[in-house]
Amino acid sequence: MEILQVSHPNFKAYGRVITGIDVSDLLDVLRETPKPEDVVYVASDAKLEACESAKKIAYSLYGGMPIQIGYCNGSNVLLNAVEYHRDSEVNVALTDMILLLGKEQDIEEDKSYDTEKIEAFFIPAGTIVEVYATTLHYAPCNANGEKFSTAVVLPKGTNTEIEKTQENVKEDQLLFARNKWLIVHEDAKIEGAFVGLKGENLSVE
Repeated sequence: MEILQVSHPNFKAYGRVITGIDVSDLLDVLRETPKPEDVVYVASDAKLEACESAKKIAYSLYGGMPIQIGYCNGSNVLLNAVEYHRDSEVNVALTDMILLLGKEQDIEEDKSYDTEKIEAFFIPAGTIVEVYATTLHYAPCNANGEKFSTAVVLPKGTNTEIEKTQENVKEDQLLFARNKWLIVHEDAKIEGAFVGLKGENLSVE
């Protein structure tokens, strides 16, 4: 598939590149986090959240709201699923990585989504990107055959466990964790998740 640069005009529909915040302390801590052969996601990491740059991110990018900073590291080449939140997600890339992105507006009435509409973007190491609330995304993919590592910033409590006790609207079937709506591909075999990705389980290889 075609992989666009994050500077490409198409990225403006999905997010923006953030400049002006020094995140060198965050990247130093991120270097010490595990980089497995598969994918690891930790929603909240105390050492990352203790960084001075965390306060700047909370103030300038979330308007002073409580945030959590975790990480997503490892090796991945497949789309597997898409998720969205009610708020923007901020990624601070320690390594080069590829993001596969779509638009919530393209989800069908039956809550399915056609993977043909996904676009891929190359995010260079050291880049801070805001991914808008209406942007479908999931775990990053490897760039240049190398493992990826990124900090993940979200409103506090996001992606934590939720007890599913209600079905008020059709979208409730996508609710997988707090502030996390998830649509998966059948090939991903994610237990308990809504299978609704139509088409190929896209690969960056």
